[in-house]
Amino acid sequence: MKVKILFFILILIGLGSGCNGNQNQLDNYNDLSISQVHTSKPIDQSVANHAKEKIITKEEISDVKAVNTDNELLIAIKVGNFNRFRLKNIEKSVKSDLKKMYPDHKVFVSSDKKMFWELENIEQRLKKNDTNKKNLKKDLNKLKSLMKEQT
Repeated sequence: MKVKILFFILILIGLGSGCNGNQNQLDNYNDLSISQVHTSKPIDQSVANHAKEKIITKEEISDVKAVNTDNELLIAIKVGNFNRFRLKNIEKSVKSDLKKMYPDHKVFVSSDKKMFWELENIEQRLKKNDTNKKNLKKDLNKLKSLMKEQT
């Protein structure tokens, strides 16, 4: 009888402590931060920064990178594994929201990992002041052609 009670208590302690361990992981997952990109006069990235703040609030999007020129906005999104089943719908939703927010910009949205990586590299160069307007437009034109190839 004592063995059964002791065994039952040990199981309750084990289950109780096992369930509490995941709380910190969930809190860290919801602590997403987006990086603000250079916003000085030559290459103003305030549109991209504002778009990232709006997009990251969507539940299904885990990370976002964005770069803009005077009349174009390129966005790359990361979507969680389970939400990848609805990838096209999520892309369409993001694109339509951004078109409403920025009607004077031509919006390009991609969930491709290579596009995400390329935009991340461009953002890093913008942060370091390591690019100019001409090179930025050239890089973005290359990315747009890659986006069109994938569709």
